[in-house]
Amino acid sequence: MPHKPLRTCAAPGCPSLTRSRYCDTHKTQQQEETKHYNKHSRNKTITSFYKSKDWKRTRQLALIRDNYLCQHCLKDHCFTPADMVHHIVEVKEDWAKRLDLYNLVSLCNACHNKVHGSKGK
Repeated sequence: MPHKPLRTCAAPGCPSLTRSRYCDTHKTQQQEETKHYNKHSRNKTITSFYKSKDWKRTRQLALIRDNYLCQHCLKDHCFTPADMVHHIVEVKEDWAKRLDLYNLVSLCNACHNKVHGSKGK
């Protein structure tokens, strides 16, 4: 199986090349931040949902549908790999839409942060 291509670490300003999202230095830091977020900001039901096979399968379908490209960047004719799948209507706002493909959009980390930043979070 061929290796993934090297790309720049997703940590802002880090020039390190990696085959995963973060370089080894930032991977641990990101894991700690995620663990803290899951423990303090999400309820257990939502945390369990994001670990479920149903979510992982639906997430993969959304990425395939969107050709693994950030849909916001694509509107500006920029081809950026999607790092995540975003719920347009958040899970905590409408639980019934959590696995609805029409409620999902593939985004890069920067665009995902812009979306959540514009909501005042």
